[in-house]
Amino acid sequence: MSSAIASRRYATALLDVAEEVGVTEQVAGDLELIDNTISGSRDLRAMLKSPLIKGDAKSRALKEIFKGKLGEKTLLFLDLVCRKKRADHLPQIVVEFSALRDERAGIVNVDVKSAVKLDEEQARELINALADYTGKKVKARLSLEEQMLGGVSVKIGDTILDGSIRHQLEMLKGSLTGAA
Repeated sequence: MSSAIASRRYATALLDVAEEVGVTEQVAGDLELIDNTISGSRDLRAMLKSPLIKGDAKSRALKEIFKGKLGEKTLLFLDLVCRKKRADHLPQIVVEFSALRDERAGIVNVDVKSAVKLDEEQARELINALADYTGKKVKARLSLEEQMLGGVSVKIGDTILDGSIRHQLEMLKGSLTGAA
């Protein structure tokens, strides 16, 4: 089974349990702490990926690291993931959990790249337009891409709405060379 499929399944199971028990926000916070801790420690990442370290040892190490910082359901989940030899999937499970939680809440994640920094009014207008376009709440990640000549490029899932000047010029070039 691929790591993406396994991560999605574990994230779905965790979200289902968290919603059932009513601790979704707590689990989301716990997973954010876990992700920040793993990404901040090269040794921890190496330990989680190591096939030489048994699942029980990984579970004990994680319990020691997060003792008193995580909720009961999250600790049980970490133990399960370690025993099933999926500890190396934890960062991807966190990503999948967040995506599933947003999906169930009717939130769509959008990446917006612009040639110039958008002011608050422009960003709000763009987010409102994207909310109308998608019919969902929009959580936007705005970034500056200096290589763009102008305009914005929006990525919604697998869909890219490219309103950049470069893209417009390429389309114009294609139509002009196609007409000749």
